[in-house]
This record gives sequence, C-alpha cells and structure tokens, in this order.
Amino acid sequence: MRFSQVALLTGLMFLLSGCNLVVLNPSGDIAAQQGDLIVYATVLMLIVIVPVMALTVFFAFKYHKDKTDSAYEPDWDHSVSLEIVVWAVPLAIIICLAGLTWVATHRLEPYDDLKRISAEKPLDPNVEPLEVQVVALDWKWLFIYPEQGIATVNEAAVIVDRPVEFKLTSNTVMNAFYVPEMAGMIYTMAGMETELNAVLNHAGTFEGFSANYSGNGFSGMRFDLHASDEAGFDAWVEKVRAEGNELSREAFVALEEPSKNNPVAYFGAVEAGLWDKVLNHCVGDDEICLNDMMMVDALGGGGVEGLYNRELFRGLCSADDPEALFLMLRDEHASIKSEIISAMTLLPPAHDAPLQQSTPLEAN
Repeated sequence: MRFSQVALLTGLMFLLSGCNLVVLNPSGDIAAQQGDLIVYATVLMLIVIVPVMALTVFFAFKYHKDKTDSAYEPDWDHSVSLEIVVWAVPLAIIICLAGLTWVATHRLEPYDDLKRISAEKPLDPNVEPLEVQVVALDWKWLFIYPEQGIATVNEAAVIVDRPVEFKLTSNTVMNAFYVPEMAGMIYTMAGMETELNAVLNHAGTFEGFSANYSGNGFSGMRFDLHASDEAGFDAWVEKVRAEGNELSREAFVALEEPSKNNPVAYFGAVEAGLWDKVLNHCVGDDEICLNDMMMVDALGGGGVEGLYNRELFRGLCSADDPEALFLMLRDEHASIKSEIISAMTLLPPAHDAPLQQSTPLEAN
C-alpha cells in the first residue's frame, strides 16, 4: 500500500514538472504585476488555510475514538481567546487582501496608459503606443494596424519595450482576448470597443487565444504574437505589405464567414474607415451604422419630430451651418440631399394643429 502511494506521488510530481507556469513567469510587465498579485493574495489566504488544514489533521489524530488519554470536557462551550483568534485573524487578512487588490487592480486598469515599461525601465513620454485594432470573428482573429496600413489574420507582431494599445471589438458573440505572456484577458463585445494597454519585454513568439467559448470552432481560435526589435517589426510589416491584398469592405464581408482553424492571412492595405464600420456593424452597403441609428434615436427617432430636433440641435454637433446635419451623414446619402434639406425645415407638429412649414433653407 505504501509503495503504491509513493509511486502515485512520484508520478504526480513528474507530470507537474512539465507544466509551464507562464502566468507566474511571463514576458510582459503587466502580466508580471498581475502574477505578483496572485502570489501575494495566495500567501495571505494561506495564513488561514494552512493552520486550518494542520489543525484538522491534529484533531483527527488527537481525538479519534481509540485515543483514551485525551481530555474529555463535555461542559466546555466557549473561549474568549479562541473567538478572538478565530475572528480577528481572518478579518485582518481580508482587510489586507482588500487593500492590496484595490490598489493593484486600479494600477493595472487596462484602459489606462502604461506607467512604466518594466520595474527597471521607465516610460519614455516621447514614444507613442503602437495601436492595434482587434476584431474577434468566427473563429479567427483579425488584426488591423492603422499606422502601418496593414492587417493580418491569426498573426500579430509588436515591438519589444514599446507600449501597445489594443482596441478590441467582436463581429459576432462576446469573446475574450488573452495572451498570457503579455497581460490578463479582456472581453470583446459586438458594437463596443474595449481597450488593453500592455507591453512585452522580451523577444519571442507567444501564443494568444480565445478564452471565452464562442462555438464549435473555438478551440482553433489561436494566433502567434511575435515580439522583436524595431527592425524586426519593420521587416514583418514589409513582408505583410508584399504578400497581402487590400482588406476592403468586400474582403471583410468574405472574411467574416465562419471558418475553423483558419490559416494565417495577410492584407497589405486597409480601406479607410473600415474599423469604424466594423465597430458600428455597417460594413455592408445595405446596413445602417449603429452610431447613426443612435443619433437618430437620441434626437427623437425618424419621424417629423426627430427631423426637427436634429435641425434644432445641429449647432451642438457641428459648425453653425444650415446644412450641418447633412454634413454629419454618410456619403452614400448624397443622392437624397434635397429631401434631407427639405425635411429639416419642418416644424414639430402641434397637438391637433396641421403641420406648418417654415421658409426652406437655401441650398449651397
């Protein structure tokens, strides 16, 4: 029996020796600080857990039924000293844990700009973060680099020790973007933009993946994140430009079709304004942008009263121009310019009075 227990313990130790504790030994400063928080919180909780586990074993041996020399006190029911220890120690730990977690989580707020590159290297205020726009698709990741004018599928690259600002959204269901070596995971949601600021301090190729189940292709929703010096990043950018086609609206519509284990793909150019259209779910020609619809709803809807409100409050959104509302609309509405200008002249209807029309605005 003892031999089998020793063999089982040895086998478990052998299996655990192959584990890669990347969360506690990452290559990015944000992930390293998050790993430290996990360690500190675990140690604080072990102050209670270890004594409880030790006392459980102690009581089991001391008071089992075959022990006849143990004290028997059937009338004992209370101890002030014991109550103080039982309540005061956990309360003190909870207070310390709450303070530690509150400070650390606010310091590591993913929407805030980085405050340092690493514990040894301060942040250079003259260095702009590398912006990467991320779209979670079924079941692949799309990365758009607006500064470089390129896009990739299931592959990304960053510069070592340069801050990275990820702007993330989802084209379908909620998902979670996670590169354990760089930072904690952050959710992506359709019609919303989340943000993650992070940095990688060591060169290499690191694995990123979806950390939120999103369908039967979820397991293959992985990508490689390459971290290199600036020269290596520039070479990667030129490689993408040389091998890829343009990521146009039509190309995105084809790309958003569900696919499993999608191979790496490069796009050497990106159509202007594509990110905003993806974010507002209006890549297709027959789709209304969410921000356009929200503006219409906020000003009273698409009826006559809404048209009047848009004219009334146009000065809040643009210059003092009779055609300011029209300028806020998308280019594809140019064909109905006269109808829009005419509708802007309508006054809101009275309770039972017929509609009155003011003097038409002069078209430029």
